[in-house]
Amino acid sequence: MPHLDASAVRPGPPVSPDRADTGGRRLPRTLHPVAWWIWALALATAVSRTNNPLLLFLVLAVLGYVITMRRTEAPWARGFAYYLYLALTVVAIRVVFRAVFATGITPHDHFLFALPSLPTPDWYAGIQIGGPVSLEALLSSATDGLRLACMLCCIGAANTLANPKRALRVLPGALHELGVAVTVSISVAPQLVQSVQRVHRARKLRAGRAKGLRALRGIVVPVLEDALERSLRLAAAMDSRGYGRAGTATRGSRRATGALMLLGMCGLCTGAYGLLDATAPRALGLPAMGVGALLCVAGLRLGGRRVTRTTYRPDPWRAAEWAVAGCGVLSAVLLFTNAGFDAAELNPSIYPLSWPTLPLVPAAAILLAGTAGFLAPPPAPRTPSAARSKEAP
Repeated sequence: MPHLDASAVRPGPPVSPDRADTGGRRLPRTLHPVAWWIWALALATAVSRTNNPLLLFLVLAVLGYVITMRRTEAPWARGFAYYLYLALTVVAIRVVFRAVFATGITPHDHFLFALPSLPTPDWYAGIQIGGPVSLEALLSSATDGLRLACMLCCIGAANTLANPKRALRVLPGALHELGVAVTVSISVAPQLVQSVQRVHRARKLRAGRAKGLRALRGIVVPVLEDALERSLRLAAAMDSRGYGRAGTATRGSRRATGALMLLGMCGLCTGAYGLLDATAPRALGLPAMGVGALLCVAGLRLGGRRVTRTTYRPDPWRAAEWAVAGCGVLSAVLLFTNAGFDAAELNPSIYPLSWPTLPLVPAAAILLAGTAGFLAPPPAPRTPSAARSKEAP
C-alpha cells in the first residue's frame, strides 16, 4: 500500500458555508425567518410613504419576483395568491364605499353616473348616501385601496417566504405562548387550502361531478374533519413536549414582569405622543420612548425565565441575512429621506387629471428591495420521502 505523506497535503482556502464545492454556487438552505420579516416590514413601511400607483404596481411586481424565486414547497408558501385575492377585495370595497358614501363633486370633475340619493337625519350631517359619482373620486379611492393592498401583500410575502415554525424559535421566552398562538393561526389558512385541494383531488378520482353549491357539502365536511384531526394532533404534540409548563418563576417575579411591561408600554405610548406632537415637552419624546423600551426589555428578560426550552439546530445569521434585511431597510430609508426627488412625486394629485410620473430614485429604491430575489440563497429542494410523508393520511 502506498504511503501518503502528510506534509504533501496542503489545506485549501476556507470555503463559505453558502458556497458549493463546484462552480462557486450557493448551497440551498432556508433563510433566517427574521430576515424575511425585516425585509417585508421595511417594504411595507416604504409603501406607506407613497400613493403613486406606478410605484405601488412596481412593489407588487417586486413581491411577485422575490416570491417566485425564493419560495419553498411548504404549505404556507402556497397562499400568496389568496393574499392577492384579498388585496383585490380591499380595493373593490374601498371603491364601492367611496361611490356609495359620496362626498360631492366639483365643477372640474368628470361625471360618470349617479346613484339614488337617500335622505339622512340631522345627526348624520356631512355624509351623503348616493348621488353623483366622478372619475376623480373613484381613482382617489382606488389608489388609497391599492396602497393598503400592497401593505397586505407585503405581510403575505413574509408569511410565504418565512417559516413560521422557525420564527417561533427566535422569540423571547416571555412571548413563547403568544408566539405559539400566532404561529398556529398563521398556519391555519395554508393548511385549510391544502385540505381543500386534497379533497378536490379525491373527488375527481371518485368521479364527483357536482359543482357549485351542490359540491359544498362534500367539501366542507371532510375539510372540517381534517381540521379537527389536525387540532387534536397538535394538542397531543404540545402536551407531550411540556407546553405550558410554568418553570421556576415565582408569583413575585410574574407580578414584577407585568409591572415592567405595563410601565414600558406606557413609556412607549408617551414617547410616541411626544414625537408626534410638536407642542409637547422634549422629555415626552425620545427620553420617554427610551425608558419605555428599556423597561419592556427588562420585563421580557425577567418573564423569559419561566419558559425553559432548548433550540435544536438554530438558524444561522450570515451574510445573506444581512443583505436581504439591509436592502429592505435601505429601500424604506431612501423613500423617507426625500433625497434626490420631490416629495410631491410620491403622492401625485388628481387635480387636474393626468398620468402620474415615475420618480427615478423611489423606483430604484423599490428595485433595490427586489435584489433579495437573488441575494437570498436558493431554498432547499423538497425530498421525495418528505413529500410522501406529507401526502400520507
